[in-house]
Amino acid sequence: MADWQTIDELHDISADLPRFTKALTELATRLGLDIAPLEADHISLRCHQNTTAERWRRGFEQCGTLLSENIINGRPICLFKLHQPVKVAHWCFTVVELPWPGEKRYPHEGWEHIEIVLPGEPETLNARALALLADEGLRQPGIAVKTSSPKGEHERLPNPTLAVTDGTVTVKFHPWSIEAIVASESGA
Repeated sequence: MADWQTIDELHDISADLPRFTKALTELATRLGLDIAPLEADHISLRCHQNTTAERWRRGFEQCGTLLSENIINGRPICLFKLHQPVKVAHWCFTVVELPWPGEKRYPHEGWEHIEIVLPGEPETLNARALALLADEGLRQPGIAVKTSSPKGEHERLPNPTLAVTDGTVTVKFHPWSIEAIVASESGA
């Protein structure tokens, strides 16, 4: 099966990867976040048009397997397991989250966030995630912190999220891996 970077339908996100990697590294530095010991389990895209999401889907179908397709917060989100990873910093992501456009307009179409797994009690996720970040980093202009609990239709695991963004890229923290969440949908 083809490497994702050689698929015509994915040429724009292949070209976007260096920008994302640089912006993510800069955000981690601003936040005082040591990413080296952290487990990040997937990477996510954002787009403005259904046609872009559909094109990316066609591309990922050529280089990976559809793990899940679900409606979350009113829009379709597909998860693909790639045969060749997306490399960002020291991570090699084999799972890509592809959401269709929603209400929010993002400043850029392309790679938007990574999701870090912090195993532990869901109720303590926010405290555990915030403990990894420098207080002065969180108080900088343009840095926003948001908590949410996105839930797919059949998910059985509580999946709170703490997201930290500079408006360009985002780091999200969860207590479970995305594959554990997908497995919970089927009762596995």
